[in-house]
Amino acid sequence: MKFILGKKIGMMQLFDAETLRVSPVTLIETKGNVVTQVRTKERDGYSAVQVGFGSRKKASRALTGHYAGLSVFRVAREFRIPESELSGYERGNAIETTQFNKGDKVMVSGISMGRGFAGAVKRHGFHGGPKTHGQKGSHRRVGSIGSTTPQRVLKGTRMAGHMGQIRISVKGLRVVDISPDDHVLFLRGAVPGVTGALVEIRTQK
Repeated sequence: MKFILGKKIGMMQLFDAETLRVSPVTLIETKGNVVTQVRTKERDGYSAVQVGFGSRKKASRALTGHYAGLSVFRVAREFRIPESELSGYERGNAIETTQFNKGDKVMVSGISMGRGFAGAVKRHGFHGGPKTHGQKGSHRRVGSIGSTTPQRVLKGTRMAGHMGQIRISVKGLRVVDISPDDHVLFLRGAVPGVTGALVEIRTQK
């Protein structure tokens, strides 16, 4: 499995000469990925690779000790992989953008854009109430949230509330281009998060 951390730069359009179509593309900067720890089943109970990304000015003694001999990274994320693949990773190794190929199918995880307190129409796609026939002020209301029995609102009922700012994953995105010199991946489609947000990229089968 291929994996990497990146920063969302923004979106642009790319023209595909084969399909003669313009595709929406998200740019992900992946410069500075370093293996900070390799976890094994024998020692930790599971097999994974911990990757550090970004830089920070200040760090606690615990972080300084954890990153001894390396830069102090802003974030660290673990990617669980089969133990048979651990041999290719050592502490201090760089994770390069060039490991990906054009056409690779990837899954991107990140924190979605926060929308604040949103109504049911925006948050859940409700159609709202009638617009005519004497209706007033019911155009975007939730409507009924329960019945006479069981005389309570069931858990999970879709209502107004805080929208966004949660971890989500988008599957089935394709790598359409790679810029090794700039350490940038071009992914067809949109990925979660605002510009500058941290994203995790994994290959899919």
